[in-house]
Amino acid sequence: MTIGLDTRLREVLGKATAQTLADGLGLETAGDLLGHYPFRYAQRGERTDLGSLALGEEVTVAAQVRAAVKKTFTPRGGKARRRDLLEVIVADEAGRSLTLTFFNQSWRAKELTAGRWGLFAGKVAQFRGRLQLNSPQYQLLAEDADDQAGAIEEFAGTLIPVYPATAELPTWNIAKAVRTVLDLVPSPPDPLPGTVRGRLGLLDYGTALRQIHRPDSHEALGAAKKRLKWQEALVLQTVLVRRKAASAAEAATPYPRGGAILDAFDERLPFERTAGQIQVGAEIAAEIARPHPMHRLLQGDVGSGKTLVALRAMLQVVAHGGQAALLAPTEVLAAQHHRSITEMLGDLAEGGALGAPPEATRVALLTGSATAAQRRAVLEDVGSGAAEIVVGTHALLYEGVDFADLGLVVVDEQHRFGVEQRDTLRAKAGRPPHTLVMTATPIPRTVAMTVYGDLETSRLTELPAGRSPIATHVVPYTDQRWMQRTWDRVREEVAAGRQAYVVCPRVGDTEPKTEGDRRPPLAVIEVIEQLREGPLQGLRLGLLHGRLDADEKDRVMRAYAAGEVDVLVATTVIEVGVNVPNATAMVILDAERFGISQLHQLRGRVGRGTHPGLCLLVSEAHEASTSRERLDAVASTTDGFALAELDLEQRREGDVLGAAQSGVKSHVKLLSLLKDADIIADARAEAAALIGADPSLESEPRFAALVDDLAADRGEYLEKG
Repeated sequence: MTIGLDTRLREVLGKATAQTLADGLGLETAGDLLGHYPFRYAQRGERTDLGSLALGEEVTVAAQVRAAVKKTFTPRGGKARRRDLLEVIVADEAGRSLTLTFFNQSWRAKELTAGRWGLFAGKVAQFRGRLQLNSPQYQLLAEDADDQAGAIEEFAGTLIPVYPATAELPTWNIAKAVRTVLDLVPSPPDPLPGTVRGRLGLLDYGTALRQIHRPDSHEALGAAKKRLKWQEALVLQTVLVRRKAASAAEAATPYPRGGAILDAFDERLPFERTAGQIQVGAEIAAEIARPHPMHRLLQGDVGSGKTLVALRAMLQVVAHGGQAALLAPTEVLAAQHHRSITEMLGDLAEGGALGAPPEATRVALLTGSATAAQRRAVLEDVGSGAAEIVVGTHALLYEGVDFADLGLVVVDEQHRFGVEQRDTLRAKAGRPPHTLVMTATPIPRTVAMTVYGDLETSRLTELPAGRSPIATHVVPYTDQRWMQRTWDRVREEVAAGRQAYVVCPRVGDTEPKTEGDRRPPLAVIEVIEQLREGPLQGLRLGLLHGRLDADEKDRVMRAYAAGEVDVLVATTVIEVGVNVPNATAMVILDAERFGISQLHQLRGRVGRGTHPGLCLLVSEAHEASTSRERLDAVASTTDGFALAELDLEQRREGDVLGAAQSGVKSHVKLLSLLKDADIIADARAEAAALIGADPSLESEPRFAALVDDLAADRGEYLEKG
């Protein structure tokens, strides 16, 4: 029987096995199964780090049986008859051990004899301080390299593949299915362009598949991984390069540099723009002046002045008769942008009002909580073109929001919007609008090249003059003296006429999710009462979280901005965009429950004025834990780009790509954004050469099919314009 990569697994493995693979791992064809690569390779005598196993984790470990002890015990209550218990101790050569427990299965002692190596799979538990697997599934390996008796053929080699598995589908069952399919699939057609493969000295596709699943040696495995990583990188980069080329070919309305309202705004600026703001501003101005749509990503660390750069771009469009829309992820942030833009423009935002300058415009705000009357008035101004700058949330995407001449779309905090939302807003323009994507979350170079590879990238790295430094310290939650000092520092800042934030990970008033032995995360609704009656008694406290209605959120933020609230107790709703220069102190409770970039964003809410900022990371994390290392890293630097690189090192690839990018995760299985930066960069150059020579890839139909599959089937991840 000869099969192809598109053959359904039920035709090869039978209905029952195929159904298990489909239900447990989503594998339905021979190609799906052969694309389910091992995530590591076990070896007899390898030093498996049994000490790093996490409680509750489903694991497969390679270990050697050290001893098997038969016991009996009486179940709790004492009334049931005594039962048999077999305890098997397995370990690696470094002496780290793990206990396997089998109830009423003493017969297993006959095969689990001292000295035998095997793969053991199950959920990690703990009993009396010892890690254990209860009733694990296992597969014994050969007694030695020359004796394969008792070992299944899939594990006859030196390197033993260990697959992502499920409780119902252990790794050896997957290996058996892979072997069956490999034996039946002839060498498949190679989708990589032959010129690329030859120039780089890469294996052919069939050899790479065989060596990734059943490697002959470490060298063969390395060559297989290199080949398959290159395929992933080249397909991904070709999608991005092709998309970028298609965008560049579209026609857009050009808006010349300068213009009356932009010139008037620049004359009124009470400060000098930074060198970075001037350079990035010039790049954007030049692109907006071209007859093709701009697609640019603006990365700016916390407080680097992205809003000013974006506003100047909007004014360039407005000066020449176009409209600009700013899309924000939350009502708090939309209102903040509307306020700051209106304040920065002064009477230049009073278009149509008596006494306003002739070049003045009108700035409109549209959110989901607007009243019917407010909505009607805004829609009329937007539709007539009277409102030339429109700030809003997802409400801008609704039917009935029609622009007179939308020329520029600014998307703030890109990762919070789905592709359909962004494309809906762009579709409201008669011609493709220019697009500026802003993010305050620093993005490592390889992530930017992979996730935002179809956008030109600009970085703002220097802070404007007048921004104050922020000191950050880790505070142990269980040390009462440190905690008392923490609240004393908040009171000192308030006594000096300044303000503070207290941040918690949870809102409250609902049953928290249990997390094993850990207490539930602290909640703002509960913490504000404790502070009111305890260490911050007598201060004016405000409450802000996502469940408040829009009017209440706006009222609280306006009161805080006006200095009528001393301490704002909030969730991460303040993470981006909130700008209160008088706020100088922040206490983040349960800080270990936040990620590095999130902590950095939160910290950026203080020190925005002339007084130094203080950020206290309150945590229960132990000194030597990875959580504490993460907090110490945040405390050690305010360089967001350095922290972004560290974040990439500590997080799993899938977490970096994110849930919204699941399409690419299904195509990118081996490629590491951290370890394979050189492959990604080289693949970018190869992709540009391929598209430059053959824009439709007509000469490479198999490769074109892979590119089309990623672009069409999973394209939501790539739709950044």
